[in-house]
Amino acid sequence: MFVIDKLNVKVKDSSKEILKDFSLTIKDGEIHAIMGPNGVGKSTLSKVIMAHPDYVINSGTITYNEDTLNNLTTDEIARKGVYLLMQDPSIIDGVSNSEALRTAIKERGSDTNLYTFITKMKKELDSLKLPKEVMHRSINKGLSGGERKKNEVLGLKVLTPSFIILDELDSGLDVDSLKVVAKNINEYLKENKNTSVLIITHYSRVLDLIKPDYVHQMEKGKIIKTGDISLAKEIEKIGYNGVNEIEMNKDYE
Repeated sequence: MFVIDKLNVKVKDSSKEILKDFSLTIKDGEIHAIMGPNGVGKSTLSKVIMAHPDYVINSGTITYNEDTLNNLTTDEIARKGVYLLMQDPSIIDGVSNSEALRTAIKERGSDTNLYTFITKMKKELDSLKLPKEVMHRSINKGLSGGERKKNEVLGLKVLTPSFIILDELDSGLDVDSLKVVAKNINEYLKENKNTSVLIITHYSRVLDLIKPDYVHQMEKGKIIKTGDISLAKEIEKIGYNGVNEIEMNKDYE
């Protein structure tokens, strides 16, 4: 179980608070989506979970399977089974995909022989419609935005995390590429039924492909409303202000 309890987070070297009394519980095997306009703290949340140095936790806790993540380093958090599929994956020159992923597997203490590893890589590259040479290429070098996202999913399928954060998965993906990526993630979740997912998105189209159990609307650093996929459709149809106005009118009825 992944639990965020009354989390307050500020930008480092600043008094500006981004997350304010933020709480969220995700049980094993659940898929949760967070939606909200720009600047409400959605992507900040993903970075804070992974211990990004630009943010400071003032109070509150992040726990996963009863382990507190607050004071762990990014690599320690990753070893717990947490995986962030980034909104804008970086290029890492001089380090190949195969080197990085095999090293990560070894660090986790679950090494596999080279033949098994290469066979797995080739299979997943085919599934993601990526060329075989990506295996030995520097991470994300020479790849389009959509191919970088596919490369992130390659890492997911090879490293087999148990908690996945998808930060604006659909950003930079055309319709066909989004379907390929979503198909691979859904296949992974079908094979790993206890894996939990946190989807951070602006739009409901990704939620049509990776269906959430819960949708949360975020405003001013906290969750203000929770529903099912119909909440995402409502937001897409009338916007965040429209949804908020409906709620305000209900309060006065």
